[in-house]
Amino acid sequence: MALTRRLGLLASILSLGSLPAMAQRHPPVPAGANSGPGGRKQRDEAPAGSPADTPLGPVDTSARWAYGMDYETGATLMEKQADDEMPPSSMTKLMTVYLVYERLKLGRLKLEDELPVSEKAWRTQGSKMFVPIGTSVKVEDLIRGVIVQSGNDAAIVLAEAIGGSEDGFVELMNKKAPELGLTHTLFKNCTGWPDPEQHMSCRDIAVLAGRIICDFPEYYHYDSEKSFRYHGIDQGNRNPMVQRGTADGLKTGHTEAAGYGLVVSSKRNDRRVILVLNGMNSMHERAEEAERLVDWLFFNFEDVTLFAAGDVVDRVPVWLGTKRSVPLVAGHDLVVTMPRNWRQKASVKISFIAPLQAPVPKGVILGKLTVTGEGVPHIDVPLLAADDVPRLGLPGRAIAVLSQYVTGT
Repeated sequence: MALTRRLGLLASILSLGSLPAMAQRHPPVPAGANSGPGGRKQRDEAPAGSPADTPLGPVDTSARWAYGMDYETGATLMEKQADDEMPPSSMTKLMTVYLVYERLKLGRLKLEDELPVSEKAWRTQGSKMFVPIGTSVKVEDLIRGVIVQSGNDAAIVLAEAIGGSEDGFVELMNKKAPELGLTHTLFKNCTGWPDPEQHMSCRDIAVLAGRIICDFPEYYHYDSEKSFRYHGIDQGNRNPMVQRGTADGLKTGHTEAAGYGLVVSSKRNDRRVILVLNGMNSMHERAEEAERLVDWLFFNFEDVTLFAAGDVVDRVPVWLGTKRSVPLVAGHDLVVTMPRNWRQKASVKISFIAPLQAPVPKGVILGKLTVTGEGVPHIDVPLLAADDVPRLGLPGRAIAVLSQYVTGT
């Protein structure tokens, strides 16, 4: 069957441009995976300097664990041990602030509410906001204390207020994790303080970061603040890309077990990518590697709208209907992430059964559009009927059958 002009244009675009980089978002743990501490699954550990896998081939990175994704399409652009269960360090605090934002949005907490500082929060070690014992601190200040200053004490104040205790809050964290699609995550505290059982994967951290951006845009601006002053102490945002203005969030982390890590989100020309790195040797290496790989993700990939919602892809003949054909549409914008230099390898095919017999209800799946090619991840898009096509009445059906018999059309 002949393609419509719209499909012809699409084929031309694909032949001159790039092909989809959509990848499986939750690959299974491979055979031969072994168990780590606490019985959790781990792959054989890759050397820190080994390359990451990408749709364009291996890319060197000094990170032990790495994962990069396109925010809008969810396409995997880079992965290295992306589903390993690793110590998340202070990147744990992403779940802490997610639960805080959730309660703010539900009206169960307000930015101006003041929360008490317990002795436990005050005595907490590691990075601190320096909240004084026995005082009360505004929720908004505590959010900044967690995000900008990475304050363990601020995280515990929030956790105790919401969960009754840190342990109670951790139960909420672990309940929320699978609801958000986090499949390699277990929390034992709300701060990221070293615990042999606490773990997340790079992919889970990226998914959680994306949910924060998507679910709470009204609060995400805190992530881009470069400094925060509390109790007479100025502290800068620990995220090096936020300080340089090349990212607008989200979090860094460091422990002896995990090394130096971070999750960043960067937006350029209406396209956003999220990158998670962990297991590096220094703050400098973390900063330089993050900048380099984010630049690489933007330079080598682009988001392409194959079809806008309502675009007619093709038409299917209808037998004994009030209309002789029904238009096929994708039903929603079809946006895919494509490596810029692969378009010449992509091919597009439409398949459906014809003719259809009336009636044809609007919205029913009638066929599919398939994007394939050498080295191209397979994409199938359901195609829907754009209109209702009722069945002809008895006189009309009689005329149609007679016409078919006499003319063959």
